[in-house]
Amino acid sequence: MKTISKRETEVLNMIAYEHTMIEIASLLFISMETVKSHRKNLYEKLKARNTAGLIRRAYELGILELNMQAA
Repeated sequence: MKTISKRETEVLNMIAYEHTMIEIASLLFISMETVKSHRKNLYEKLKARNTAGLIRRAYELGILELNMQAA
């Protein structure tokens, strides 16, 4: 597996907590195109076909951890 950048990890966490791409762009002060690029890279790096697969793989690989207080 290719290394996931710090910014990609931030985007992944925000996706996991149901933030929209518009919200992610706004909260991270980046463009929508940059968010799309990070998502695309995450799909490729984690070999996922959709968002559910992306989140499942991230948990399996220990990239994301369940944080009940953040929900």
